[in-house]
Amino acid sequence: MLACSLTADQTAVFGGRLDLGWRGWGAATVATVADGTGTATVPFLVTETDRQYLGADDLKAFAAALAAFPSDEAFQALVDRVGDKHVRVELAEAARRFPVRALRLLAPASRAAGADAALVRRMLTRHVAAHRPLALAVLPELPADAAEVVEPLTRAQDTSEDAPLAALPDVLVTPPWTAPRTTARPRVVTGATALDGTRVSWRDGERSAWATTESWVTGWQAYEPLDVLVDKLLRGDLHPWHTVGVLVNGPADRVRPFLADWDGMDHCYDGAEVFKPLVAAHEEAALPPLLRMAPHHPAAMAEVMLPFLDVRVARLMAQWLHRLKTAGRTARTWLLRHGADAARLLVPDAVGAAGAGRTAAEGALRALVAAQGPEGVRTAAGEYGPGAAEAVEQLLATDPLVSALPARMPQPAAWIDPRVLPRIRLGTGATLPVPAVSHLLTMLAVSKPGAPYPGLDRVREVCEPGSLAAFARGLFEEWRVVGMPPKEAWTLQALGWFGDDETVRALTPVIRAWPGEGAHHRAVEGLDVLAAIGTDSALLHLHGISQRVRFKALRQRAQEKIAEVADELGLTAEQLADRLVPDLGLDAEGATTVDYGTRRFTVGFDEALRPFVRDAEGRRLKDLPKPGVRDEKELATAERKRFLALKKDVRAVAADQVRRLEAAMVDGRSWTGAEFRQLFVEHPLVRHLARRLVWSAGRDGAAVTFRVTPAGVCADARDEPLTVADDATVTLPHPLRFAGELGVWAELLADHELVQPFPQVARPLHAPSAEEAAGARLTRFEGVTVPVGRLLGLQKRGWERGVPQDAGVERWFSRRVGPERHLVVQLEPGIAVGVLDEAPEQTLRTVWLDAHPGDHWEGRTYPLRFADLDPVLVSELLTDLTELTTQN
Repeated sequence: MLACSLTADQTAVFGGRLDLGWRGWGAATVATVADGTGTATVPFLVTETDRQYLGADDLKAFAAALAAFPSDEAFQALVDRVGDKHVRVELAEAARRFPVRALRLLAPASRAAGADAALVRRMLTRHVAAHRPLALAVLPELPADAAEVVEPLTRAQDTSEDAPLAALPDVLVTPPWTAPRTTARPRVVTGATALDGTRVSWRDGERSAWATTESWVTGWQAYEPLDVLVDKLLRGDLHPWHTVGVLVNGPADRVRPFLADWDGMDHCYDGAEVFKPLVAAHEEAALPPLLRMAPHHPAAMAEVMLPFLDVRVARLMAQWLHRLKTAGRTARTWLLRHGADAARLLVPDAVGAAGAGRTAAEGALRALVAAQGPEGVRTAAGEYGPGAAEAVEQLLATDPLVSALPARMPQPAAWIDPRVLPRIRLGTGATLPVPAVSHLLTMLAVSKPGAPYPGLDRVREVCEPGSLAAFARGLFEEWRVVGMPPKEAWTLQALGWFGDDETVRALTPVIRAWPGEGAHHRAVEGLDVLAAIGTDSALLHLHGISQRVRFKALRQRAQEKIAEVADELGLTAEQLADRLVPDLGLDAEGATTVDYGTRRFTVGFDEALRPFVRDAEGRRLKDLPKPGVRDEKELATAERKRFLALKKDVRAVAADQVRRLEAAMVDGRSWTGAEFRQLFVEHPLVRHLARRLVWSAGRDGAAVTFRVTPAGVCADARDEPLTVADDATVTLPHPLRFAGELGVWAELLADHELVQPFPQVARPLHAPSAEEAAGARLTRFEGVTVPVGRLLGLQKRGWERGVPQDAGVERWFSRRVGPERHLVVQLEPGIAVGVLDEAPEQTLRTVWLDAHPGDHWEGRTYPLRFADLDPVLVSELLTDLTELTTQN
């Protein structure tokens, strides 16, 4: 068995790292790995690192142990596992400890195939830049294959195209933090007092959404008469677990007085979702317990206090904006949401005596001015008299490049090296010198989420946008390589300040994957980044996450973010999504031409928006051919690259558009005739879907079905032209809405060889039996056993997995069918979170309508009826369950 001898110093380092990271391993194991003489067994560590179901803490400890060994075997073991973020951090540590060994072993690994090689290449590039003199000295001694890779990396960076300092803005040459700072004595105004009182300002539909926010509270059921439980609550005899349930569901006149002294601490660990129904039920009366919990759980309480206008809330939000990251992001949302009303609450503190309260209020007002302009803040200050107005003017006149700096400037992280990042070009074509890039990195480091350092605006003015975006992506990837250290999380935010549509395409899959990698908080930050980029593509991807991502908490956060953006534009989330569909550069006919110089091809789209290619004679090809020797090389290469990018972009858009249209059909969404023409008939991409569907236009109580021809003309069931007025109500009707015409439309679509993007005319239709319609149970599906994978497939059709119960088991599936209306399926034995193969089959024990999803128990009553639901919705529910229980 191979062993490595360690020096006394190395043994001390190794033992210390084990003590810090190796949880759950006894002294005997430690002795096996490293004895008192400093002898350790590398194969043992390698074997244990590969052990199945190894926990993150143990993996970190084993990787840390390997990083301490002065052996090629240990270092190579880390290289072989570089794809794991925990191992990657320790590999970087081993490279710093053994720099020559790193040169020798990283170089050949960087030439291998696969994604891991790109990671190794990035690490090697950074390593050579940090150890260039050493790399040059040992280059003759490296193996030939390693030297061949390392030698080009040792070459000094080409500075011939660097811009002269005189061509750069001052903030990139002599930024304020490089000189002593002087500040004017702030003016203090006494006697200014913010108005007392609490007001709740809801967005449209927000209160009802909060009332039905899914958590264990919405599924809570009274196990005794509610009046009895309220009595217990007021006497102090109620178990704390049931307190929120009684407060939400009990009679307001009896339970509200209890809120004045309740601290809520028994439930604050369950997150904001638990308290949203409480706020929706009691509004102002719910604020006292939230304020008591706020110092202990700022992130959750900041979210729950978003609708409140109260000076105590304003002060908390200002403090969190100044001090905290997660709660600070929500505080900024609160500030921008309430605008001048928020300023009115904060002006007295901002002009008051020096101290933490004034500093926080000043920062909040500056952030508000930066986002919404100064008028709201000036108006609010004027209400407190001329003294307050003058003090605020002094505040606003302070140089933002100075006022935005923290008291202590951050130190650059060892892994950030401006020499290895993508070069930034000015608008003139010159490159940004390395010292200026260092200043830019400092600006990024002092920026806060939603509040970039003001100097970044000047950088954007003089730099080429595409190179800034590439620089930000390179910096972000460096951060991911080293394990995403929290202290440098600003590298993620930098994507929002400099990112473009290419950034959106690269970041969105990462955001979608992060919750499954234990990085939910990073995924939430990523949503803010997409919103900050703000392009149509970014908002479209954000909307896609809000509709289709397997992590429910992330989906809900994305829905909230989209609602914020839509609210600012005076739209609903779906109306915003309608307007975000990109045209992808297609022509007025919804096609594009690929020009190879000697050959031209036309790109069209089928019923699923899959692109297809036709040659000049109209023949359909399997794919766009590669450029040939007779084609114009440069033009053809660029055109093929554009086509491949188009395919990628359409793939990202298509599934969401088909899903949205199908949902619009089921939900009965409508548009005006003018909106229909703009969003569907004339849109270069969506028109390909619109032409394959049956639409309905109504006016003055009469409606007619129609389709859209390739020429963009509306035609009825007889194929006669039809005019749709601008003020007509246009819908995408469910087949139940035009059942008498289904045969006619099926024949017409077949005659024109039109394949629909989803079943409409040929959609299965179901109706409940008379017994089912009069009740709340669907007993025909109860007792059926189905594969868990097929059950999970229902999530694509709007079904939700239940909240994990004891031992992390999800005991129900549900689909929302209206306000306080859910179809719930009780599962047996239930789905174990993260271990789907533990119970590969699930039995549908009970299927019933309920006000809230939750567990089922015997002896309960069922007040709801299927007869009260929309027949279209009932048909869809029955279709889902029929397909679930009858597939082979």
